[in-house]
Amino acid sequence: MAEGNKFQDLEETGEALVAYINNSQLEKLRQVKDEHHAFFDKHAETKKIVTQILKDVSQLEESAGQKLLNMEEEKKQREVELESLEEQLRQCTAQSQMTDSELQFVQRELESLRANEHELEELQNEVDEDTTEVIPSAVYVAQLYQLITKIKWEYDTPPNILKGVHYGADLATPIDIDTSVRSRRDVSDQLWGFVSTEW
Repeated sequence: MAEGNKFQDLEETGEALVAYINNSQLEKLRQVKDEHHAFFDKHAETKKIVTQILKDVSQLEESAGQKLLNMEEEKKQREVELESLEEQLRQCTAQSQMTDSELQFVQRELESLRANEHELEELQNEVDEDTTEVIPSAVYVAQLYQLITKIKWEYDTPPNILKGVHYGADLATPIDIDTSVRSRRDVSDQLWGFVSTEW
């Protein structure tokens, strides 16, 4: 008889717990799950943005570097031409039989070359500005994303591979996930596992 009452009490307690979980915790669990998925979607979007930023930075660096090399080469060539024309001008000035028209022609050429050299210097200043202001700001944004997530991603991987390293407080953990064989939820759960809940 006593055991029957204990069993009935236990059964009633179990039913009360199930009712409590169903009534109060399910909504919280759904909310946590929704927040979890929202965080994963935001993380995926952030990765796309950072990847695009790094690609743009790389292209900008390559383009700026090539422009700089081309301009340096053209500047050297113009300097050689300028020196040659200055030497010609000195020689022509020394010759008494040189006509005024020839002298004027050489002077015009010299002025044109000096104007071209000035334009090249202005272009070089613009390229220098790009390499000292635009590129560092894009790099800063990428570093900020890495600082927030504490994940350093590798960007030269196939589109279906997430690869990188999570730098936790005590441990650096490699990340290598094939998204083509795992669900988004599994990937999200694994990435959530790296995020510290201590703020």
